[in-house]
Amino acid sequence: MPFVNVQTIKGIMTAEQKSELLRRMTDLLVEIEGQGDPQFRQSVWIRIDEHDPEQWSLGGVQPTAAMIAAKFAAARRDESPE
Repeated sequence: MPFVNVQTIKGIMTAEQKSELLRRMTDLLVEIEGQGDPQFRQSVWIRIDEHDPEQWSLGGVQPTAAMIAAKFAAARRDESPE
């Protein structure tokens, strides 16, 4: 019975993104640990813990949700084909 805990900054993910993350992580655990057995799905526990930005530090900086969103937006621009 796996227990997975995801730690993130509050405000980064929408409710839809959280739902997709939970679904896809569950699917992955069923595939790998449960060896594809659909009954294994009932044993998978996943929890998302969201914390206020001031509870985090990245390189000595307390990132905000806006700072992180801007960083991901920049990364997506860098990855897009020209």
